[in-house]
Amino acid sequence: MTRAPWWRVAPAVFLLAWGGNHFTPLLHLYEELGRYAAWQANLLLGMYVLGLVPGLLIAAALSDRFGRKPVLVTGVLLGIAASVMLGLGLHSFVLLCAGRALAGVGVGIAMSVGSSWIKELSAPDIDPSAARGSGARRPTLTLTIGFGLGAAVTGILAQWAPDPSQLPYVVHAVLSIVALVPLIRARETLTAGPEAGTHWWQDLRIPASGGPAFRRVIVPAAPWVFAAAGIAYAIMPAIAARQMGEWTTLYATILTVLTLGTGALVQPYVAKLDGRTRGQALSIGLALMSLGIVLAVVAAILGSPILPFFVAPVLGCAYGITVVAGLTRVQAIATPQDLAGLTGVYYSLTYSGFLLPAVLAALLPVMSYTVSLAIVAVICVICLVIVYTGSKRFRPGITG
Repeated sequence: MTRAPWWRVAPAVFLLAWGGNHFTPLLHLYEELGRYAAWQANLLLGMYVLGLVPGLLIAAALSDRFGRKPVLVTGVLLGIAASVMLGLGLHSFVLLCAGRALAGVGVGIAMSVGSSWIKELSAPDIDPSAARGSGARRPTLTLTIGFGLGAAVTGILAQWAPDPSQLPYVVHAVLSIVALVPLIRARETLTAGPEAGTHWWQDLRIPASGGPAFRRVIVPAAPWVFAAAGIAYAIMPAIAARQMGEWTTLYATILTVLTLGTGALVQPYVAKLDGRTRGQALSIGLALMSLGIVLAVVAAILGSPILPFFVAPVLGCAYGITVVAGLTRVQAIATPQDLAGLTGVYYSLTYSGFLLPAVLAALLPVMSYTVSLAIVAVICVICLVIVYTGSKRFRPGITG
């Protein structure tokens, strides 16, 4: 297994995901040590979406034209630079915003280019040991473990180690440098050069993203991937912050790991679930999200620090199913020429949901979490109905 070609790429993708999410458990720390307001901390959490979207789309276009390796190597270098900026930026909101945005670029590269590269390295002619569904499962699992383990290590360091605003970033930067070694030796899968008379930005046009199967199944489902995860490990800790006091950072870390750990555990079974439900795994994921958000409403009403430990695994399971099922659909729709591009569009949509905690926090002066989460739950159910009907009409292999 360790000799499989995709293992040379996986550490880089893993650490870019780590760099994107290890900020999450530090929200309370920045409110306490940096004296930032709740809306500023949540804005920092979602700030890297500004770097993520161009990282997803532009990097995908560049890699489809010039190859996966040079773009992903650049992403790792940007991830290292982002950790340096964040480590130096405790008392500079501007520097923190810039570091988060740069980390977003790195995550975007990992999710579009890294996912596509791992998918290609999992093809039967390159890796005969790859099982059915490996092309979608391997990259999403690598990313999920990176998101979860990064948050876990950072939360532990922030709670008990010295220099909590700097040491986590030092650890990430050092490990990222190490990950460059196998990455440079990884097998390139896309070697075709640019067509004569064309420019790379022309590859930003991705016709498949306008197709009915993408619009009616992927678009209404994708934002809930990280919206649900954000509710579990950003909003739930905020609700319980008064009861947890100085243990809020550790509490947020546990919820983050529980959410993403559950998501990682279910991902190997999504392909089988999709087959047994005739292509409805995406709908099942959204149904679990609706249930999880309803439970989050109950947690907000009660203000209990215990109930979120039940909310997190439900939303984590929903996250794990939805992210793999959605990527499987995308890979079925995409052609080899626009695989990275369409993957980038998909992940851009998923990460739009990561802004939800910041939006709900900004609405607190006029709307409590109880009310806003109830509205979110209703919207999620509506999207579930749309995705269910769309999945029945546009099954994998049917373009509509």
